[in-house]
Amino acid sequence: MAHHTQRPPIVASRVYSRDEVAEILDVSLSTVKRLLASGALRSSQPPGTRRVFITGQAILDMLARSETPPGDSA
Repeated sequence: MAHHTQRPPIVASRVYSRDEVAEILDVSLSTVKRLLASGALRSSQPPGTRRVFITGQAILDMLARSETPPGDSA
């Protein structure tokens, strides 16, 4: 069975749901919730709503922080 490895493009100015983030990152929804709870992934939540807004920029920032630069063995 073929596994697609190409991630859909993350648009910095777009707002994503937790489900969409899980799909983009190819992780479970509970992993996304853990990332949010730990502060690794930033989000905003309008007062009085259950809906969580995650910007593409927040996803890109988290991915940038988790990458190790080539040749960096510190």
